Amino acid sequence: AKVQVLSVTHAPQVAARADAHFLISKSGVDRVSTSVEQMDRPARTEEIARMLAGAVITDEARAAAERLMREKA
Repeated sequence: AKVQVLSVTHAPQVAARADAHFLISKSGVDRVSTSVEQMDRPARTEEIARMLAGAVITDEARAAAERLMREKA
């Protein structure tokens, strides 16, 4: 059976298991607008690395993000 799950998370270990990632952002002050964009593989890796490392993304964080995404099975 096919199953689709939508999850919103700040946990990189959870996010890395996804088949697809969407970046959701909002902008504006008086009138707020929200945008959703699907991320490609490099952007997904960078975002997982940012979730792992914080403000300064290191090569080690990128490598850890790659590992998490590879080991999702």
